[in-house]
Amino acid sequence: MKNIILTQSEIQHKTKRIAYQIYETFVDENEVVLAGITNSGYIFAQKIARELALISDLKVILCEVRINKNNPQDEITTSLNVSEYQNKGLVLIDDVLNSGTTLIYGVKHFLDVPLKKFKTAVLVDRNHKKYPVKADFKGISLSTSLQEHIQVVFEENDEYAYLS
Repeated sequence: MKNIILTQSEIQHKTKRIAYQIYETFVDENEVVLAGITNSGYIFAQKIARELALISDLKVILCEVRINKNNPQDEITTSLNVSEYQNKGLVLIDDVLNSGTTLIYGVKHFLDVPLKKFKTAVLVDRNHKKYPVKADFKGISLSTSLQEHIQVVFEENDEYAYLS
């Protein structure tokens, strides 16, 4: 049994709201890099990029951040060269902020590069962090038990988030 916490229309609404927040934050910039963490984080970044294209004239540069979620100490790679995001505004994006492990290692990767502004965005913030990392932009905050798991599904014709 899946306990749905976000429906497709709610995900669309929250994506649009996050896009507006990003636009407000980067309104003085010409471009912004949306760095989505592999798989669902990158899909979420693509959705935000589409919304930003509808509401702003910001040039959006998409970047995929490849992090081994089971072993985040492994080398982190990106689909862009460092020079392509250096001295720019960047938003690191993931679907769920769980313990903060993936996001903190993603942040650490980008700290080696000079950036104009650096923000984080997630669709769901679980409030179970073991690292001091926060989401600047979040769709929903949930207090869940440690045994519960949140999964975000981005399929062609169906999107939802559920608690299991």
